[in-house]
Amino acid sequence: MRTAPTILHLDMDAFFASAEQASKPSLRGKAVVVGGLGPRGVVATASYEARVFGVHSAMPMAQARRLAPNAAYLVPRFGFYKSISEQVMGLLRSLSPLVEPLSLDEAFVDLEAGGVAWDEASARLAGVKLRADIRAVTGLTGSVGLAASKMLAKIASEQAKPDGLVVIEPGTERALLGPMSVRTLPGVGPATGDHLRRAGITTVDEIAEAGDDELVRLLGKAHGHGLYAMALAHDERPVVAERETKSVSVEDTYDVDIHDRVRVGLEVQRLADRCVRRLRGAGLSGRTIVLKVRRYDFSTLTRSETLRGPTDDPAVVREAAARLLDAVDTTGGVRLLGVGVSGLADYTQEDLFAQAAGEERADRPPEESDDRPEGEPEAPVERRWPAGHDVRHAEYGHGWVQGSGLGRVTVRFETPDSEPGRVRTFQVDDPDLEPADPLPLVPHMPPPAPHEPPCAPASNEPHLPPASHLPPASHESPTPLGTRRPDGPDGPGTAVSQDSSGPATLPKSRSGNAGGGATSRP
Repeated sequence: MRTAPTILHLDMDAFFASAEQASKPSLRGKAVVVGGLGPRGVVATASYEARVFGVHSAMPMAQARRLAPNAAYLVPRFGFYKSISEQVMGLLRSLSPLVEPLSLDEAFVDLEAGGVAWDEASARLAGVKLRADIRAVTGLTGSVGLAASKMLAKIASEQAKPDGLVVIEPGTERALLGPMSVRTLPGVGPATGDHLRRAGITTVDEIAEAGDDELVRLLGKAHGHGLYAMALAHDERPVVAERETKSVSVEDTYDVDIHDRVRVGLEVQRLADRCVRRLRGAGLSGRTIVLKVRRYDFSTLTRSETLRGPTDDPAVVREAAARLLDAVDTTGGVRLLGVGVSGLADYTQEDLFAQAAGEERADRPPEESDDRPEGEPEAPVERRWPAGHDVRHAEYGHGWVQGSGLGRVTVRFETPDSEPGRVRTFQVDDPDLEPADPLPLVPHMPPPAPHEPPCAPASNEPHLPPASHLPPASHESPTPLGTRRPDGPDGPGTAVSQDSSGPATLPKSRSGNAGGGATSRP
């Protein structure tokens, strides 16, 4: 393990919901829920205002509506979130070449590998500057955890939420982890947690007391050894810049169970084509085709077939998925279908002529028969206006869809830098209303200067950075050390030091460690 907290974990605060609030002035400070709005939709993210009512990620949307009936419910805008994520990841890569993204809003960074941190003071300075840069570039906030290992850095960022920074000092890890729930440790989900609880183990300290042999007996060799090491705060995993993709898959949940076997087959073919498009987009192929079916009673079946060689031929994937479906009973109805490909490779072994024919079939638009009597006009297709998505009106300008139905669409006209706007209602086929691209949250500005750390101290003298590197002093009262953030896990405060939600001046270094290595080490 390292002797300095130079591994950083960033987690953006309620990312999807915060992005929506930042782009819609009328929603700031109000409960916002982002997710699927259908009868079987699931909450993707809830703002902190919505969490007060008990709404949280992965909750059924119907339950969220019962808990917070007056919240704003919006359809996700993944393209918008991805563009913000790319800005944030760019800031992280300016700190270090070793950035390990976990999702659109979460990543590990090895600050030592970038030469920007070698002790607690320099790591804290990098974390403070990163939070300020994220706010300046995106208008959003992120929580930062700093520690000597990935596991502890993630725990620190959870304690820092929302909009904070927590440093776990080396040597205090065991005291911090001891009273925490076993669910705090990576890899301990509901099933493992219940198994440990039945054995009388509920805290991390009790895992350490149980010993390696007892955990192996309870959980098996691999999981038992790993969990015991984490309970002792041992985590040697390095930050890995490139994570190998192990599978590519797509799935859909249907608002109403599908009973028609023919339609189930057509849905599987459609999913297979989408999966192949994603596979080809990544420049990959695969040997194993996987079919996932969730039936009316929530029972989930998975079937797979391994081919002789890797393929990215849509016809081959469709045929394999259809064969797998033949072995599944869908009589009672299907609520979810998925198709995936694993055993990935960056080449194929299919017959070149067959593959070329498959590509030609995939790229050719399907032929549609026109059974209308001659001279009969084509029925117009009603335009869809998803809640929360951007629109532009020829007279009123930019706005977003507040809701639609019964042939009407309600739009609120406002922009990220305007006052809360007026609401107007139109016919869904109004020719002056059209979909629009999202507006940037922050007006275009030059990117922040790259992080230039001060020279490492050459002696054991306390080190202070030059004045040009100090952030402005915060005017907010600082959070007392050890105070738990509203949504952070339980844990004693003596083992961590925490910044307030505003930037704070850097304390003196407690360490005289000099020099920062340029290579990653666990």
